[in-house]
Amino acid sequence: MASRTAQFQEATPTPSLPPPSPSVTELQEALANGDMTIRQIVEAALARIDAIDQQGPSVNAVIELNPDALMIADELDAELAAGTPRGPMHGIPVLIKDNIGTADQMETTAGSLALVGRKATTDSGVARLLREAGMVILGKTNLSEWANIRSFYASSGWSGRGGQTVNPHQLDRNASGSSSGSAAAAAAGYVAVTVGTETNGSIVSPAGNCGVVGIKPTVGLVSRVGVIPISHSQDTIGPMATSVASAAALLNVLAAPDPADGASNGAWPTSAPGLATPEAIPVASPDVTILPIPSYPMQPAGGVPDVDYTASLDPSGLQGARIGVVRGLAGFSPDADAVFDEAIAAMQAAGAEIVDPIEIPSLADQAWGSDTLPVLEWELKAGLAEYFAGFLPEDSPITSLADVIAFNEENADEELQYFDQGIFLSAETRTGLDDIEYINAVLRLQYAGRGNGLDAALEANTLDALIAPTNGPATKIDLVNGDHWLGGTSTLAAIAGYPLVTLPAGYRHGLPIGITFMGGAFSEETLIRLAYAFEQLGQVFTEPTFLPGKVIPPEA
Repeated sequence: MASRTAQFQEATPTPSLPPPSPSVTELQEALANGDMTIRQIVEAALARIDAIDQQGPSVNAVIELNPDALMIADELDAELAAGTPRGPMHGIPVLIKDNIGTADQMETTAGSLALVGRKATTDSGVARLLREAGMVILGKTNLSEWANIRSFYASSGWSGRGGQTVNPHQLDRNASGSSSGSAAAAAAGYVAVTVGTETNGSIVSPAGNCGVVGIKPTVGLVSRVGVIPISHSQDTIGPMATSVASAAALLNVLAAPDPADGASNGAWPTSAPGLATPEAIPVASPDVTILPIPSYPMQPAGGVPDVDYTASLDPSGLQGARIGVVRGLAGFSPDADAVFDEAIAAMQAAGAEIVDPIEIPSLADQAWGSDTLPVLEWELKAGLAEYFAGFLPEDSPITSLADVIAFNEENADEELQYFDQGIFLSAETRTGLDDIEYINAVLRLQYAGRGNGLDAALEANTLDALIAPTNGPATKIDLVNGDHWLGGTSTLAAIAGYPLVTLPAGYRHGLPIGITFMGGAFSEETLIRLAYAFEQLGQVFTEPTFLPGKVIPPEA
């Protein structure tokens, strides 16, 4: 891959580029008809990456390619020829975020130089499912280092290992994060599907800014085992693609219960003396201001749903749907508001019953907001120690957050060249997960997100879903001051652990603006149905044109 400083130059579009990846459906048809082999599909993806990622526009979305990709493609071609495909996604290439563990020749670093050379010893649950489905893990994507939990002043899409990912639509604009590379790679047409992770906004925000579809699943629907963590109460993994259909097809692969993941089996990791037992059923009603114990999202009877999400691809899915407009999550961008209003009118014309506005009680008093970062800090410190102990080689010198902090200080010329590690330093002061202060903070957040938040609004208005703008037009990359964040809509779903689906709703100044569909726990089928029907109204993905731009480092 190119050096981390090579991208700091004016980038111009290449006149002739290899074509973007076909959709999942088109690739499946090509394989079924014998029009392409899996090797040819992989070779085409590699050619597109070579022409765009480090050369030409220099999007810098891919941090590492899988050296075994062509060998894997040949093996999968042989299985296909023998009539033994592993499933519908057999032979489809996928790029995954560099915090998702793979026990192969690739690194798993969260973009940090501290983990280079310390490869994961075991596949993550996600990597295992992708392989079992016959997909080709083509490589890893760049990200906001440590999924954007290191500094208060970071530039989304920058990592010490990978450098700065840029927005394919305009190359001096931020791709947002932390799944910056996964969103940019999908938009740039490297592959039909990519995988991102989200704690709060890290799938939907880059998807919105790069103009692609992003599905943030309910916490517990997709295994987090073997993924470098931030927050056990909020982390989730989901698909990104240029169409709802492709994203739904990948969600079919990713969604599976994992007994090793507490969110999948419903076991909260700890409780404090004097609290209700972990088996207690949480209570959420308007006259209760705190839950008796933290919990993962309530699963339906029978556990984590086992469904075909592509069955929700109904072009008439908006007809008769009751959709609530959350004006309290809009207003951060006039451009976003204008696109949002156009989208609302289009959905109403398509037969949706629009309830505008609806109120979410917890938005009226956001005292809970002061709990959001401390909870992440508590869980980060504990989660990293657990990950390092379980997935790094036994001789790894990195065993704790303190070790990462020390590494960054010793390698400040590379790791701290643009911004500090203020959040890491704050997290290192946190106590254990049995601290009553931590537990009460989680309880307040979960009540704000669920019983006094999304559940309250959905139930009081008998709604199928809520909607809000995902993002405003992408802002310029600023490595001096960090992100110029306009606003977003992901926090309530983050603290609740509930799903989101975002997709392009329109464009302003050549930059994409997304719309987010929000629902209750495990409502992915409904959200996909509504998003797909909206997509069919004509608000479809627009291929980026890689408009020139310049990213200037602070010292220039």
